[in-house]
Amino acid sequence: MFDLFSRNLYLCVPHREDMAVFLPAALRGGVDVVQLREKELPNEQRLATARLMVPICRDFDVPFVMNDSPQLALELGADGVHVGQDDVSVAYCRELLGDQAIVGLSTHSTPEFDAALGQAASYFSAGPIVPTPTKLGRAGTGVDYAVECQNRSDRPVFVTGGVTDENVGALVAAGLRHFVVVRYLTQAANPEQSARALREAIDLALSAVTVEPT
Repeated sequence: MFDLFSRNLYLCVPHREDMAVFLPAALRGGVDVVQLREKELPNEQRLATARLMVPICRDFDVPFVMNDSPQLALELGADGVHVGQDDVSVAYCRELLGDQAIVGLSTHSTPEFDAALGQAASYFSAGPIVPTPTKLGRAGTGVDYAVECQNRSDRPVFVTGGVTDENVGALVAAGLRHFVVVRYLTQAANPEQSARALREAIDLALSAVTVEPT
């Protein structure tokens, strides 16, 4: 079972034709959780992409998470699933995948986080802290919301929305510890170099604070 408290850099990536090259590069750079977040393609294509990704993640000892569908996660033998507020329930994911599976749950407001704390999720996401094209139409929650979630949670809280190597130091100083990236790496000219820059920025910021188990 993976210790998510020790993992700080979570990549969400859609299907891409160069996945066999892109994903190892991102992992070499320091990504330590991976999610296939693909909402447009048919299940057959999602499965084909995931089947390419799973062994790559295994080689790096990095958990692979499927977005939205615990059924596909089960078929793949994925490490877990991530669901949103409008997807199937955490309880259903647990029933299908078991107690050892990773089950992530998105939250975007204090009432949603209040409800999430009573569910058997392995981790939560909070945000997006700023508006982002990957969450069209959703306003930014602000950093204070993510910090509130982190401070109240007995499980890791991964922050979403606009995280870069330039702002992650301030986010760590505010009390945040776990970060999701999409465009920062999926649009990078050199994914390995960009992942390494962010990994080093996170590690440097963490080394400057007293990190307590959260």
